[in-house]
Amino acid sequence: MTRAGDEPVRSARSGGASRGVTLEELGRTPNALAPHYAHFRMSERLLLTGHSHQAWPDVGLEAQRRAWLDAAEYVDEKWDRVFEKWNRVCAGFAEMLGDAEGDVTLGANTHELIVRFLSALPLAERRRIVTTDAEFHSIRRQLDRLAEEGVEVVKVPGYPADRAAARAAEAVDGRTACVMISAVFFERGHIVPGLSRVAEACRLHGAALLVDAYHALGVVPFRLSEQGLEDAFVVGGGYKYLQLGEGNCFLRTPPGCAMRPVVTGWFSEFAELAGGHGPGEVRYGEGPARFAGSTFDGTSQYRAAAVMDFFRARGLTADLLREVSLHQVGVLADAFDHLDLDPAVVRRVASVPPEGRGGFLALRSPDAGRLSRGLRARGVRTDFRGAFLRFGPAPYLSDAQLRDAMAALAEVVNAPAAR
Repeated sequence: MTRAGDEPVRSARSGGASRGVTLEELGRTPNALAPHYAHFRMSERLLLTGHSHQAWPDVGLEAQRRAWLDAAEYVDEKWDRVFEKWNRVCAGFAEMLGDAEGDVTLGANTHELIVRFLSALPLAERRRIVTTDAEFHSIRRQLDRLAEEGVEVVKVPGYPADRAAARAAEAVDGRTACVMISAVFFERGHIVPGLSRVAEACRLHGAALLVDAYHALGVVPFRLSEQGLEDAFVVGGGYKYLQLGEGNCFLRTPPGCAMRPVVTGWFSEFAELAGGHGPGEVRYGEGPARFAGSTFDGTSQYRAAAVMDFFRARGLTADLLREVSLHQVGVLADAFDHLDLDPAVVRRVASVPPEGRGGFLALRSPDAGRLSRGLRARGVRTDFRGAFLRFGPAPYLSDAQLRDAMAALAEVVNAPAAR
């Protein structure tokens, strides 16, 4: 565990000298990054699930192998090496947030971190939580269960997304323990602007603010100072756009946080174990240790550190990734518009401008599931949520591949079985 910014992520050395890629190179055929993803068989299938599970670069496999070999060589002393990777991953997330003051704690998933956060709230005195009706399941389901136990959960409409922050801010009052809201909504990929307004309302009423940035990092730059969120809690992870794989989620806590989570792991007092403690006394470590859990599988951090190095070596910065995302989603949208498909079967909701979208294109269809299955039969991987068919590009796909994927949608829609 480390404070944000304690240690910079190291530059990659694997694969020899390399230079940053450009948007032009990523649009060409072959794509400049694609050779580094050989194990995901990029030449055999079109992975348009970038908003859910991007391919992992091949360096991740060697990192997982190194984790196993280190365990075999060092046995219980492997933890020094595991925590070196842990610290590098924490610093990498902090860098993405532009955060030099807060603390970063890692977890296997956002839910476990959210539960620890919720357990630290003063719900005995403030039994009100404000959120939206567009949150991901890790927040939505847990708050629904708390509501069954008597916690007042206020859900403001998430859509249209450009009003979500204002609605959440207006719902905050002196009874509110916290606000939980996304930076980008997971179902349709719409960006939620104006989160600073929510932060201001929380400061005014003494409530905590937790922002889910999972669908921002890797496609939408999310720097806390630019958002006015220096005193916010932030959760996110690397399973989606960052290509880190499972087990690499984080909770960012604001500087000086003194909350005492009820759900707490023994790693929170790890540095103090040798000194012992009094009977019944529950102490917390400083900074990121406050929300720490317990024993974990360090393989995830080996893989994450290697992939972060890979991104750095190839110049895949937050700003370039945003440029790539806007371009690729634009290619998909333009290709779809040129198909001129029956809007009763599938249509694009054009009310949101490109700069208001995150990392994927959502198409509305009453048969979204069937269309997704038809695409998969043609080697195109997409997914769907309710009535939304989702095409999620990634930097290792060329423009031609994106157009091919959309052409496959026309085949599915126009196939005899679809009529």
